[in-house]
Amino acid sequence: MDTEYNRRDFVRLGATFGAGLALDVTNLTTAAKASQAVAPVRAATGIDRVRIGLVGVGGRGSYLGKILLDMKGARIRAVCDIIPERVKRMQKWVEQAGQPKPVGYWRSETDFKRLCEQEDIDLVITATPWKWHVPVCVAAMKAGKHAATEVPAAVTLDECWQLVETSENTGKYCVMLENCCYGRSEMMVLNMVRKGLLGELLHGEVGYLHDCRALTLNSTRGKAWSRQHSIERNGNLYPTHGLGPVAQCMNINRGDRFDYLVSMSSKSRGLNLYAEKKFGPDHQLARQKYAQGDVNVSLIRTFNGLTITIYYDCRTPRPYSRINLVQGTKGIFRGYPDRIYIEGESANHAWEPADKYQKDYDHPLWKALGNKASGFGHGGMDYMVVYRLIQALRTGTPPDMDVYDAAAWSVVSELSERSVANKSRPMDFPDFTRGRWKTNPPLCIVEA
Repeated sequence: MDTEYNRRDFVRLGATFGAGLALDVTNLTTAAKASQAVAPVRAATGIDRVRIGLVGVGGRGSYLGKILLDMKGARIRAVCDIIPERVKRMQKWVEQAGQPKPVGYWRSETDFKRLCEQEDIDLVITATPWKWHVPVCVAAMKAGKHAATEVPAAVTLDECWQLVETSENTGKYCVMLENCCYGRSEMMVLNMVRKGLLGELLHGEVGYLHDCRALTLNSTRGKAWSRQHSIERNGNLYPTHGLGPVAQCMNINRGDRFDYLVSMSSKSRGLNLYAEKKFGPDHQLARQKYAQGDVNVSLIRTFNGLTITIYYDCRTPRPYSRINLVQGTKGIFRGYPDRIYIEGESANHAWEPADKYQKDYDHPLWKALGNKASGFGHGGMDYMVVYRLIQALRTGTPPDMDVYDAAAWSVVSELSERSVANKSRPMDFPDFTRGRWKTNPPLCIVEA
């Protein structure tokens, strides 16, 4: 893709000729786009039965399909994948659920374009490898369909702008399915913040800390694309799981926005050591040079003076964590395990179990749908993220997450790469909202 070439060429130029050139080009591009007056995406008319096309029905995509088949008001009308057997499997599941057999597409990697042209589809959902997220979403919106994508929504700065501009020009939603925003703990923290329990927010610590060495080095078909990112790139490659929930607490794009970022990475050792142990020292994967440092640490400052630390660590042996720390003037919440400290309420300098506060601060969605959602993956947040999108389309209300969130959270990847390549120099965030963040209302505490 041209955007991928531009990104690599840009980082190479920045590393060769110094940070000044990189910063100048970034600022010129951002300033030019931010000056363009484009109308924001408005709420769509309600759709009683949301007709859906699925693109990419491997492990994740097929699971989303199963959730949709259990979702009131959702109908799967088309399925696309490069492997015909996957398409036929999903078609069978749809028929078993009592719906008509969806049309199947598998001619080529770009057969999703034919799917998007179907007249009886309202929403296209993609769960493909990352490089196809933007092409699928753009094709869907240009064909008059709403778009939703697995995370990250985009890999490059150019791709983020493509999503924003296409959504604005077509008036169609483009939503990133960031399921972690719907975790029970994350939604409880949002409720706590809205009700003032933690006071004025100051700082967040988030991350994606997950031992993915075995997954990254998996040699089965469909996994190599993931490994290639570690070979070619060095930054925070997967920022949105931890960042999304805290960004919502901090009203990012809705009263505040990300201002600038600095980033640095450790050396790369984890994948080589793991491959050497598993496959032997002479194996290609053991001798492969990986650009990605084992641990990346990025720091964001917002326009209103809040700070966020983002960790990315998928190459070392460790338990899973997204950290999920939110610090305010009255108290602090920290996840993994969930615990809380409230000044004047908690014992001095001592954490309390967070479940003590669940009765008063559990999110209304979880109170109403927790039993239903908990039967689905990732503790129920997979069900919640799909439920909220379908409900928004059915009721004609704006989705909880929009294209500006998708862009602002995803662009951390390229900005962190640029900062790492330029000795951790600050990188400015584009204002994808073009100033509307100043007047956009905060995200509401929605009911079921």
